[in-house]
Amino acid sequence: MSQHSESLRKITTTLALKNDEITNFICCLKQSLENLEGNSSRVQEDLETEFSSLHSVLDELKDSMVTRIKQERASRTYELQSQLSACSKALESSEELLEVANQTLCSSEADDFTQVTSSVTMAPAFRLSLKAKASDSMSHMMVDFTQEREMLQTIKFLPVPATPEILVSECQVCDNTVTVQWALPEPDTKIDHYDLEHRRTNYEGPPRAREDYPWMVVEGIRETEYTLTGLRFDTRYMTFRVKACNKAVAGEFSELVTLETHAFQFKLDASSSHQNLKVEDLSVEWDSCGGKVVQDIRKDKNRTNQSPMHSPARTAMNSPKRVPSARVGRDRFTAESYTVLGDTFIDAGQQYWEVRFDKESKAFAVGLALRNLGRFDQLGKSNASWCIHLNNWLHQSLTAKHNNKARTLDCPIPDRIGVYCNYEEGALSFYNARTKTLMHTFRTKFTQPVIPAFSVWNGSFSVQTGLQVPSVVQSGQRKNSGTSSSNASLT
Repeated sequence: MSQHSESLRKITTTLALKNDEITNFICCLKQSLENLEGNSSRVQEDLETEFSSLHSVLDELKDSMVTRIKQERASRTYELQSQLSACSKALESSEELLEVANQTLCSSEADDFTQVTSSVTMAPAFRLSLKAKASDSMSHMMVDFTQEREMLQTIKFLPVPATPEILVSECQVCDNTVTVQWALPEPDTKIDHYDLEHRRTNYEGPPRAREDYPWMVVEGIRETEYTLTGLRFDTRYMTFRVKACNKAVAGEFSELVTLETHAFQFKLDASSSHQNLKVEDLSVEWDSCGGKVVQDIRKDKNRTNQSPMHSPARTAMNSPKRVPSARVGRDRFTAESYTVLGDTFIDAGQQYWEVRFDKESKAFAVGLALRNLGRFDQLGKSNASWCIHLNNWLHQSLTAKHNNKARTLDCPIPDRIGVYCNYEEGALSFYNARTKTLMHTFRTKFTQPVIPAFSVWNGSFSVQTGLQVPSVVQSGQRKNSGTSSSNASLT
C-alpha cells in the first residue's frame, strides 16, 4: 500500500510541475499575442510613414523640376520674342529703304543717289543674325525613371537579422564579472549593433510567468561579446539573451542561457547581536544608549504586565532601532562582547566577503566563530573564534587573535578587509580588499561549522556579500599554502 501511495505521490508531484510549466507557457502565449497585435500595428504605421516620406520626396522633386521647366520656357520665350521683334523692325525698315531706292533710280539727280546709297548701306537688316538665339527643343529636360521604377519595384521588407547563438563554452563567470560571447549563423555586414539583456534568478529552468527580477538591458554593443563588471551575486543564477539589430529592425532574441553565479551570501543576525549594536541590513553602528533603553523597558515590564498603547515602553519596543529577539537557541551577546554574527554557517567550500569599517573606531574585529561562542566571549579571546582586531584605545594597533593569543601585524591598516575561508583546508585569510595583499592567515582544522563574526565598539562597519573568491586570492592561496602563519605561532 505504501509503495502505491509513494508512486502516486511522485506522479502527482510530476503532474503538478507539468501544470506549472503549462500555466507559464499559456501566460507566455497570451503575452505573445498581445505583443503581436502591438508590433503589427507599429510596423504598419512605420511602413505608411516611409511611403508618405517617399511620396513627399517625389512631390518635392516634381515641383522643383516643373519650376525649372517653366523658368527655361520663360527665358527662351523672351529671347525668341526679342529676336522676332528686332527682325520685324528691320524688315519694315528695309521695305521703306527699297521703296526710296526704287524712286531714286527713276530720278536723274546725282545727289539723291549718294544719299540713298548711304542709307541703304546702313540698313538694320545687314546687322541681323538669322540664327535663332534659343532652341525650341526641351529634350534636355526630359526624364527617364525606368531604372528608378525597376528599383522601386524591387523594394521589399528589410531582412530581419538572424538570431544569434550564445556560446556557452566561451562564457566566463569570474571575480564578480560575467563575459558573454555569441555568434551569428552566417556573417551579416548589415548588422549595426547588438542588444544584450540579463536578469537575476534563483531558478535554473525555463523562465516563469512572473520573475522576481526585471530584465536589464545593454544596448548598442558593436562586438560579439560583452563583459558585465562590478556585479553582486545575490541570486544563484543569471539568465542572458541577445538579439542583432540593423539600422531599421531588430531580430529575434537568442535562446536563453543561464549561468551559475555562485557566491557566499548572508545577513547579520540582529536578534542575537549585542544590545549596543544598531544593526540595519548589512550595516552596524555602535549605540551607547542601546543597553539603557532595554533596561528601561524591562523595568517598565516589572511594574505592569500591560503598557498603554502610546507609553514610552511600548514605543521603545516597537522602535526600528531595536527589534526584539525572535531567534530560538541563542541569547544576545552581552557585557563587553559587542558582537554580531552572520545568519549563515559555513560547512564546506571556499567563501569570501568584505567589510568596510570606520578606522576611527575604538575597537573593531572581523573573523569566524564556532556555534558555541559564548555570549560573554570577545572575538579572539577563546578557542571558538579567530579574528583580526583593530585597537584605537591607547595606541593604534592591528593584531591577529585566537584563543587569547595575539600577533601584531606589521602592515598598513586598510579601510576595507577581505575575508577568505577554505573550510576543507582549514584556512582563514585576511586581505587588504583594495590591493588584495595578504595580511594574515590562520591554519586550523574546522571540526564543526563556522560563521562570520564581527565586533565593534565606538564605531561602525558595513559588510558586502555576494562576492566570488577573487582569482588573485585563489592563486595566492596556492602559492602561500606552505608559508602562511598558523595558530601555534600566535603569542
